[in-house]
Amino acid sequence: MAFYGMYMSPLYLILVGPTLLFAAWAQIKVKWAYSHYSQILNSRRMTGAQAAADMLRREGVSDVTIEEVDGWLSDHYDPAAKALRLSPGVYSGQSVAAVGIACHEAGHALQHAGGYAALGIRSLLVPTAKLGSWLAFPLIFVGFWMHVAQLAMVGIILFGAVVVFQIITLPVEFNASSRAKDALQHNGILTRPEEIEGVNSVLNAAAMTYVAATLSAVAQLVYFALILSGNRRRD
Repeated sequence: MAFYGMYMSPLYLILVGPTLLFAAWAQIKVKWAYSHYSQILNSRRMTGAQAAADMLRREGVSDVTIEEVDGWLSDHYDPAAKALRLSPGVYSGQSVAAVGIACHEAGHALQHAGGYAALGIRSLLVPTAKLGSWLAFPLIFVGFWMHVAQLAMVGIILFGAVVVFQIITLPVEFNASSRAKDALQHNGILTRPEEIEGVNSVLNAAAMTYVAATLSAVAQLVYFALILSGNRRRD
């Protein structure tokens, strides 16, 4: 089966096409929300780094470093190094968007410190998910192209591990956002309704990108499984 034919088949367009459109919409939404709410300062004029540090301090977490890293929206928490790494606009920015994103990442640090189960499961799945992201598609493509069902099956199983990782990621991300929203209001960093609306908009838009990626991965997994099943029946 030619690669082009795989991706232009009616079944692929029906199953995967809508999820790709949703993913594109989610990316546009998060970029708009970040751009818009980067222009609105938070009530206390705290930077993202300060807001994250305040959130961690109030929860009794003192062993997490907060660092600035290059990149646009490259913010993440590194559990191995216990480091909160924030992009320049978030680290030093005083906007609603900056404190929302920074505290979301601090939420991951609190999950780590508190032994949040879903985060632990996701961490265990990281090596398998990485292996799947490297090998799944090459094995699937070569397996279909050479009509070696076993090879395609191995690729599909590996891709299934990636899908499971993405599914587990959803509660981790939603929980981190919930922690950030609560902390920003309870700690008095956000007080005006438009600020709270802004953080909700930014973090909800970011969450939709994870939902879109997961739906797209699930749809592709179903598609490849159906193609493999159809090939086996023909054989």
